[in-house]
Amino acid sequence: MAPPSALSPEQHANGDNKPSTLAPHEPGLSESKAKVQMPKFPGPPSFSDKHAERDYLKGRLAAAFRIFGKYGYDEGVAGHITLRDPVQPDTFWVNPFGVAFSLIRKEDLIQVDHDGNVIDGGNVRLLNSAAFMIHGAVHKARPDVMCAAHSHSIYGRAFCSLGRKLDMITQDSCSFHNDHVLYESFNGIVLAEKEGRDIAACLGDKKAALLQNHGLLTVGGTIEAAIFWFISLEKCCQAQLAADAAAGGRGHETVKIHDDDAAFTYKTIGTPKAGWFSAKPLFDVIEKECGADYLQ
Repeated sequence: MAPPSALSPEQHANGDNKPSTLAPHEPGLSESKAKVQMPKFPGPPSFSDKHAERDYLKGRLAAAFRIFGKYGYDEGVAGHITLRDPVQPDTFWVNPFGVAFSLIRKEDLIQVDHDGNVIDGGNVRLLNSAAFMIHGAVHKARPDVMCAAHSHSIYGRAFCSLGRKLDMITQDSCSFHNDHVLYESFNGIVLAEKEGRDIAACLGDKKAALLQNHGLLTVGGTIEAAIFWFISLEKCCQAQLAADAAAGGRGHETVKIHDDDAAFTYKTIGTPKAGWFSAKPLFDVIEKECGADYLQ
């Protein structure tokens, strides 16, 4: 039962009955005192030296691969995450083809120019052609994108077989409210430059794409944001698959969040800063679990 303060009007000296100003679930606490100020969140470090920034970001990219490996987003040799190079912004760093996500170290990463040439990096300098076609096109079309992530995660690719966008059925899905697209085409492994450009064009200014019959693609202005959006989108796909199945089994549909409420929620959990901060625990844990191994 709700506390009396939530139900009873306040009694004033003049005899007027006015709605209670007490916080509904905290008897004796006024609404003004009940309002919580959001703290000022930290953000990514800034660098005056671009080479120092490159070294730091390569370490974060290696950590991102360890996170993907931990979550099981690797299957065979499929999947790639790219980082725009801060020293040479028309190039990017990517995982070498055939090296397990869970083993990748900073020194293993390879640097690729926008013609698909490997110009620097570790001992294994094999480039996944699909990685270049998709990510090269995205980085070229989106100067604001530092990082792009794509892999064949199980729930993402299952959901992408449905040919539809996410429904706003959970708070977490609101992170993608009006900020994800459906790429309605599948022409096999992306080995053609045109399809890479088509994917980038479809993505537009959004942070995520559902690649039909393929999998998920997320981007961000930081490595952390791109990684968190991927993990969150994968879980949103899992939640919707389960919810749709449960509702359908009873002859019902899921309850959708009202558009205005979804838009309001997006402003809190769907921003670039929210993406970066939400990923912080993931990177902290992987550093604790792996030690300095991935930084070599």
